[in-house]
Amino acid sequence: MADTVLYLVPTPIGNLEDITLRAIRILGEVGTVLCEDTRTSGRLLQHLNLKKPLLSYHLHNEHQQVARLLERLEKGETMALVSDAGTPGISDPGFLLVRECLARGLGVECLPGPTAFVPALLKSGFGAERFTFEGFLPVKKGRQTRLKELATETRTMIFYESPHRIVKTLEQLAEVLGPGRQASVSRELTKLFEETINGSLPELARNFAARPSIKGEIVLVVQGNTDAPVKKGRYEEDED
Repeated sequence: MADTVLYLVPTPIGNLEDITLRAIRILGEVGTVLCEDTRTSGRLLQHLNLKKPLLSYHLHNEHQQVARLLERLEKGETMALVSDAGTPGISDPGFLLVRECLARGLGVECLPGPTAFVPALLKSGFGAERFTFEGFLPVKKGRQTRLKELATETRTMIFYESPHRIVKTLEQLAEVLGPGRQASVSRELTKLFEETINGSLPELARNFAARPSIKGEIVLVVQGNTDAPVKKGRYEEDED
């Protein structure tokens, strides 16, 4: 097995206590930390009393950066990839670099740690036995098509959404999935003003539309279609 040269290191989504001892050790041992925003990651490292070279690696420059990073990693340099919050690679940059490292036989390791959709899913009360993570819906092209495809989805659905689009998304989901569909909106998870609100899609849309402003990262959890037939899993079929 190749020696690890790239570590994917989850960082707190809000509360700075939500970082593992292992993550702190790895951040202290690697040569360079790749981060979305050097200011955000710099504050975290300062909080952890760590001093490390920071290199910007984000959605807008990852294609340009990969070749240069691979060259350094192939020479044995170790790097940690972090996002501004949560686990890198989940609706954040990371996939491209990991894929190229693996293609070259370079060791990659992902540490377990914070990610926003897990607590939001569990707090929704819809059950976590079967769910689908949809990330961000398409902003324009393909949005309506994707919404219609999800109308018959029986699993609990999880979305990431921005504060300025959450009302529109709730209204569109209510139109496509029906006004009775239940959902849960979690905002500012692990932070001082954390909140989770449950209700029907129209109720949630009215709640957020009435607010003078909406701030913070948002996770939207929508109950699956309970009227559609649920396909049995392989193990369930074996038991019949």
